[in-house]
Amino acid sequence: MTRALAMISGGLDSILAAKLIKDQGIEVIGICFKSYFFNEENAIKMTKQIGIRLEVVDFSEEQFEVVKNPKHGWGKNMNPCIDCHSLMMKHSGRLLEEFNADFIITGEVLNQRPMSQNRQALNIVKKESGFSNKILRPLCALNLDPTEMEINGLVDREKLLKISGRSRKPQMELAEKWGIKEYPSPAGGCKLTEPNYSLRLRDALNRNENLTQKEIDLLRFGRHFISSNNVKIIVTRTAEEGTEIKKILSKEDLVFLPSHFNGAMAIIHGDAKDEDKELACKLVSRYSKGRDEAEVDVKFGNFGTPFKNELRVKPATEEEVSKYLL
Repeated sequence: MTRALAMISGGLDSILAAKLIKDQGIEVIGICFKSYFFNEENAIKMTKQIGIRLEVVDFSEEQFEVVKNPKHGWGKNMNPCIDCHSLMMKHSGRLLEEFNADFIITGEVLNQRPMSQNRQALNIVKKESGFSNKILRPLCALNLDPTEMEINGLVDREKLLKISGRSRKPQMELAEKWGIKEYPSPAGGCKLTEPNYSLRLRDALNRNENLTQKEIDLLRFGRHFISSNNVKIIVTRTAEEGTEIKKILSKEDLVFLPSHFNGAMAIIHGDAKDEDKELACKLVSRYSKGRDEAEVDVKFGNFGTPFKNELRVKPATEEEVSKYLL
């Protein structure tokens, strides 16, 4: 039986491509890549809707090296889409033998994204993957030259599609036809496409190119401030965010909490001088329910230990917030 590996991003296009090939009687196995910047949650939900198996591949470290220095540059933010897609296809090609599969399918649509899915970009991705003769793009195949799989009869070209451009209408109509009711927005998923996150990542890499996973994960949370001593201070926005960030903190992290007011938590990861600690106290006060008080008591100490320190400060002014906010 013919078998294909479908690169599943978790979005609508990739699952439609997988469904299109599955409906030709071809066995489809989903391959989802996860990294520091996106995960497999949506892919799991999407593959369940069309009933295909999913394998998750963690390529975090290899992808991070690409993010730092992409051969084909970044997109609008810190997203090296062409290089990232090439890397995913290279990995998928290596998996063909492991899963005894015949070819790879992707959900790419010609000209859907002006930089990473124009004809030239699609050809670059195929060539640099090293498996160009094994890649099929079912949603836009009729806009492209026939592949080896179509010529040899593994896939019926007449049942492939000719979608192109940025309109989502054809995909949404297919989703309705096939009963695919829950799918994320096309802009979601990768943190590297988000302007604020990209700004933080670029700043962090300028400080230290060899970031740890924890340092990368911390970029996801809160408001980020840089002190005059070049120390990063993170202030949470919500209680839910505070709960999530606690999952990655350790005793090396300093935590600051208003003693008598709820509403925010501040974190310093790394060394801090007294003036940095004072600034963290002022900032966490500013975003707590004590923001309008003349002074606020803030307790602090290493995460997971009793807090033995307390400082009374004036909540940060709007000018101070603007001065230090990243």
